[in-house]
Amino acid sequence: MIPRIEHAEACGSHSLRLEFSDGTRKRVNVLPLLKGPIFQPLLDPRYFRTILLDPVAGTVVWPNGADLAPEALYALCAERDTHPRKRPSRKALERYSPRRRQ
Repeated sequence: MIPRIEHAEACGSHSLRLEFSDGTRKRVNVLPLLKGPIFQPLLDPRYFRTILLDPVAGTVVWPNGADLAPEALYALCAERDTHPRKRPSRKALERYSPRRRQ
């Protein structure tokens, strides 16, 4: 079973930062997948950034109806992410969370 896409964001002219339901996180360049007339608008980096996540299908879509299947994105090799999204560590969360009063 191919994991669903839980989060997607454009990060570069044709790259996506993705999080899948199995916990996999990676940045991928989708330019090799942008073949055919439906994908022509996505070659413009400004239009490419209009990406949306379809919560029903668990895939990425664009306003013109173009979409990329989760299995195609999952199969792409990860590229180096020069600006990874930082998530707070457990230690940081514990440090800044309100303490319980006893």
